[in-house]
Amino acid sequence: MRIAFNATFWGQEGTGSGQYLHHLLDALRRVAPEHALLPLRPAYNAAPTLPEDASEALSTPLDGRSDHLAKVWFEQRAFPRASHRRGADLAHVPYFAPPWRSHEPVVVTIHDLIPLLLPEYAESRAVRLYMRLVSACARRADMVLTDSMASARDIQRLLCIPDERLRITYLAADDAYRPVSLGERASALSRFGLEGRYLLYLGGFDCRKNVIGLLQAFAQARERISEVCLAIAGRLPAHDSAFAPDPRPVAEALGLGERVRWLGWVDENDKPTLYSGATAFVFPSAYEGFGLPVLEAISCGTPAIVGGGSSLDEIAGPGAIVVSPDDRDALAEAMVALCQDASLRQELASAGLCHAAAFSWERTAQETLDAYETALVRRG
Repeated sequence: MRIAFNATFWGQEGTGSGQYLHHLLDALRRVAPEHALLPLRPAYNAAPTLPEDASEALSTPLDGRSDHLAKVWFEQRAFPRASHRRGADLAHVPYFAPPWRSHEPVVVTIHDLIPLLLPEYAESRAVRLYMRLVSACARRADMVLTDSMASARDIQRLLCIPDERLRITYLAADDAYRPVSLGERASALSRFGLEGRYLLYLGGFDCRKNVIGLLQAFAQARERISEVCLAIAGRLPAHDSAFAPDPRPVAEALGLGERVRWLGWVDENDKPTLYSGATAFVFPSAYEGFGLPVLEAISCGTPAIVGGGSSLDEIAGPGAIVVSPDDRDALAEAMVALCQDASLRQELASAGLCHAAAFSWERTAQETLDAYETALVRRG
């Protein structure tokens, strides 16, 4: 089988779609080396050269004039045409942007429907028009893949994709995410200034991530967990806004001072150590299509606290305490419980490790191949 991939996110491992593309291609090469993988990327993407000789950078008439319109042209015209020209049997778009028309069967992975569910993520007319386009295209796709049962329910409700054209293919944590021993992690944690106990948040700062709520809950709990600090990792917003509020002024107003450690952007190599050293990982997001940081944390043997209502309780399984993202009191109580109760931490950590073992990129690749076969049969 010759499989063409929309490789727009190649070289962007800091994004969820970029991680998915890289891990999926690597796993497909391991699981099914007999298949030809044809990643096709837009020329305006300055990513490193793709690894196969068969890869290709595709230009559009709008390059250098409008990045947004060039992106749409690539997705709708350049990618499907190049897939056909290269003799692909099937085209896979690994994010929410399938083409309207394709000679080959189209498989699209829709990680989430955030712009359709949360109005603040689709405030401009251009974004709303784009979402109407890709939603209509998704309804024509031969197969839709998604990352969780929660996202599958959203896709069925909002896009009306029938069961026979919808598959759940769970993501996985990289093999590097494993428990790191105290001896192995000591020097790295010292470099981050984390020499005592800490709760960890690692992720983005847009409003659905609920970092402000996390700070407010930690402020409620601080007297009962006086020996524990809150470490917040991730690239902080360049400026304060309603969409991505800067959490630092909030922490200052709450009088948290040195109880909060701002770690900034964290290299992938340091993440297993940060997770492993944490008393608990706290991720009270209001909505996630999958929530890879949660799976990474429990894969490192760290109990989690997650926001319920989307995919996080599904992905964390028995390795987490689930609270309503809007319930500051419940979030504070969960932090206190995990900081004070060693037996509860051990129970969740052990259960989380067993749960995380069921996720693997090889399984994702095999289930994706099964979806490809079904798409080929459907198209005839």
